[in-house]
Amino acid sequence: MADAVELDALWANFHRVVNMTSAELADWLRVRDSGELTEPLPDDAGSPLGQHVLAILQKRRTDLTEDDLRAMRKVVDLVTSQTDLENEPVAEDTRRRHRLMTIGHDPLKA
Repeated sequence: MADAVELDALWANFHRVVNMTSAELADWLRVRDSGELTEPLPDDAGSPLGQHVLAILQKRRTDLTEDDLRAMRKVVDLVTSQTDLENEPVAEDTRRRHRLMTIGHDPLKA
């Protein structure tokens, strides 16, 4: 497990980049996965990483596992790398926003 200083920094960074509430993320994952012909059960909607982010949002810091910490680092890295991009074509904005929203970051809320 990470030491207390590292954990505090990761916890703060994760909650800085994940700016959607657990309810917003759960709703988005269900909407994102819904289709004309089939739709997963509500608890199974979304990517594994999106589901993991949702589970982390519902935990206390003291209940985090090593797997949670790895997922948190991955989300922080993904959001940071995706939001630092400049001069992206306008056509990509909606796709990029939706991709980021699957891991709990809505660029329009930033």
